[in-house]
Formats: sequence, structure tokens, C-alpha cells
Amino acid sequence: MTMVRLPRNGAVNTTKSMTTSASKYKPWDVVVVPFPYSDRPADKVRPAIVLSSPKLMRATGVCYLAMVTSAENAVRIGDVPVSSLRGSGLPAPSVVRPAKIMTLSESRVLKRLGALPKADQEKFMASMELFFAH
Repeated sequence: MTMVRLPRNGAVNTTKSMTTSASKYKPWDVVVVPFPYSDRPADKVRPAIVLSSPKLMRATGVCYLAMVTSAENAVRIGDVPVSSLRGSGLPAPSVVRPAKIMTLSESRVLKRLGALPKADQEKFMASMELFFAH
């Protein structure tokens, strides 16, 4: 991939992007990441769902992630229960929380656990409608 940079003098130079390597992760992978708290300057290692396409991750160097939390926690608007622990690799009943999305350098993803079931992917996408202005 080549990035075009426009210097002050208007001449066009091209440089190799640092994000040309192939992504190790695919959309809907369940991964483990340091996910930040929204109310304090700290993070917690927890599962998350990869939302970015490999093309976007290569172009930007970051991946978009949705938080996964225990189903025992208080229900929040838009939460999507994970229907299969086996395929997702999650150790306990969990929900995907579309109200909590972040970006993170792909290099900070600690490991892959599994993948979100197809039916849950569709529910997540429908739930995202709640968070966008129309």
C-alpha cells in the first residue's frame, strides 16, 4: 500500500505505509485486549469483538472493537447475548455491548478466542442502529 503525502511545497511524494502486513484477525473474531474504562484512566484485559475489515485494519493500523462482558452484569441498552460459548471461546455466559466501542492498534490484541456466531452478528448489527443518528 502506498500513502500519498502532500508536503508544504505542493510536491507529491509517496512512502510505504507501516500497515501493509496482513491482518491476523477477521470481523467477528472474539479476541482478548486491554479495554479502557470509560470513567477512569485505566484498562482491563477482557474479550472484545473485532468489527473492522482486514482492509480497514491494513489501511489504518487500528481495529474497531466492541466490548464483551459477563451476562451477570446489569443489562444495558443494545446488549446482545452470545448464544454459543463453544464457538466464541468465551468461558462464561456473556453479552456483546455495542454501547462500548473503541479502536486499538492491532498489535495490542493479545489473542484470538473464537468467533461470534452468525445469528449474534446479525443481532449486533441490528442493535447498532440504536446508537446512530438518523
